[in-house]
Amino acid sequence: MAKVRQFEDLEAWKIARVLAKAVYRISSNGEFATDFNLRNQIRRSAISALSNIAEGFERDGNREFLHFLAMAKGSCGEVRSQLFAVPDLAYITDDEFPSLYKTAVQLSRLLSGLMNHLRQSQLCGRKYK
Repeated sequence: MAKVRQFEDLEAWKIARVLAKAVYRISSNGEFATDFNLRNQIRRSAISALSNIAEGFERDGNREFLHFLAMAKGSCGEVRSQLFAVPDLAYITDDEFPSLYKTAVQLSRLLSGLMNHLRQSQLCGRKYK
């Protein structure tokens, strides 16, 4: 496994970036673009997941990183839930939904795996040496 030196090396952050980009893309079109409440909420949730991964990593300690990863996972859950409303409101087709949902589920699983790894790790980060 490659050594992680910065948050941009984390697979979870990379997938969160893909998810945020997809959310912004779908929410910029048609009636979705004018549903300001749902559009803004799903965008905030997607960006929150991406940002919390980065912020937690930059804190230099496992306890804080775990806290921020949990927040990112919660934000990812928000995106997943909000995604169900999108085809229900005919903002995207039923064919577009599975790919978006799959990306959100993938992110959630990566976050869970990273959290489990950190809980079992003997490394504490630079902050706790």
